[in-house]
Amino acid sequence: MTSPASICLLRTSAIGDVTHVVPLVHTLQQAWPQTSLTWIVGKLERKLVGDLPGVEFVTFDKAAGWAGMRAVHAALRGRRFDALLQMQVALRSNLLSLGITADRRIGYDRARAKDLHGLVINERIPARSGEHVLDAIGSFCEPLGLKQTRVHWDLPIPDEAQAWATAQLPGDTPTLLVSPTSSHALRNWRPERYAAVMDHVAARGWRVALVGGPSAVERAMADAVLAACQSAPLDLTGRDTLKKLLALLGRAQLLLTPDSGPMHMANAVGTRVLGLHAASNPHRSGPYSDRRWCVDKYAEAARKYLGRSASEIPWGTKIEKPGVMDLIGVDEVIERYEAAARDMRLL
Repeated sequence: MTSPASICLLRTSAIGDVTHVVPLVHTLQQAWPQTSLTWIVGKLERKLVGDLPGVEFVTFDKAAGWAGMRAVHAALRGRRFDALLQMQVALRSNLLSLGITADRRIGYDRARAKDLHGLVINERIPARSGEHVLDAIGSFCEPLGLKQTRVHWDLPIPDEAQAWATAQLPGDTPTLLVSPTSSHALRNWRPERYAAVMDHVAARGWRVALVGGPSAVERAMADAVLAACQSAPLDLTGRDTLKKLLALLGRAQLLLTPDSGPMHMANAVGTRVLGLHAASNPHRSGPYSDRRWCVDKYAEAARKYLGRSASEIPWGTKIEKPGVMDLIGVDEVIERYEAAARDMRLL
């Protein structure tokens, strides 16, 4: 088919989800190198993906409320796109899309649409269940006549970030990074359990480092983990940027984390992920490329908290209940670490 002259992508957040959009960008660029791509993205998320080559970025500052929307609309005033890929169903994003002029407005199928999504689109992606979030996002090119057959990221990492990461993690000592805090508090594991795993890994001769953002919640979690540790892990909490974290992840052998943005960043740079899943389904939102090292208690959580099997609840159901992450035991996480380390021949 004839390549579109211009496509607007709307996916503003969150970190993991914008990471999932990157392979779609590469798919579009490979098929149609002359097509102009404009991506409306969140202010924080732009710090991660905003240097992708060949993409125009328009920042949406959701904290600015209506003023943030007006700023996006002003930036795009007078422009018309051949297609809008409306990849976010939240009401705020649906309202934001109303200020974007496009001939084709492609959104989610009816089962995945909500918050008036159907009113702001005129085409839908194929209706499928059981998809990983990345595959669902990748399918936004299908109404345009393409198919995402290769998944790759190639996220730029500045030399300055690489140099900083090398200074923090010098040499070739096998390294476990621990990113203990999700933006969803009920996905977080107990600090003393992180500490028990970290002590075990340190005793096996690995370097262990805590990472996290500068928020008070992440600092408090890091302090609680460190207080429970018998070993002395490196504490990098609040010291990195998103690009520096990418570089750190690229130097590590394994990341221990609940379902979170760093999980998908690690996957994007090819680092193995020991994901902790009880509140969310790893087959939908776990590390895309390799879920062998995850601990999966989602089915058990469905039975305990919802009284049904995982196959009986809607795909994508989150079981964010108090205590759900306690279904994951320390021994199970250590077993996955040991298996991953053996597979890498690092034990």
